[in-house]
Amino acid sequence: MIKRLTQFLRPKPPAPSSPQQGQIALAALLVRVARADHDYSVVETSLIDSFLATRFSLNTVQAATLRQMAEGYETTAGDTVHLTRIIKDVVPLDDRSELLVQMWQIILSDDARHDEENGLMRLVSNLLGLADRDSALARQRAAAQRARS
Repeated sequence: MIKRLTQFLRPKPPAPSSPQQGQIALAALLVRVARADHDYSVVETSLIDSFLATRFSLNTVQAATLRQMAEGYETTAGDTVHLTRIIKDVVPLDDRSELLVQMWQIILSDDARHDEENGLMRLVSNLLGLADRDSALARQRAAAQRARS
């Protein structure tokens, strides 16, 4: 009986992240970035839908559905560490800097940067295994892309 109890109480190793969990976690992180300034706009949701459609080869309805699922998940997911841990399991290191560009595009979409957004991006870049310099370069790329459009 004691053996069963100790097996029950022993922490189980985390299950590997599935591609669907990775998609929801990534979408939830984009939503979290968009909500960081407490102004979750239509422009931001459109950008998120576009990024999800491109990254995961989804049509517009599928991308919007994924974003809507992620909106609910983001509020219950806990801390950003949890989200980035899942993302790191499914997104190769070489692809993560492009995620930073997309996050900066969301942040810059309202032509303003807030302290909450800057702090979140510092945290996210480090949790994704990237340096502050990578985030700064991603921000510059996002700003340049915004200026061209």
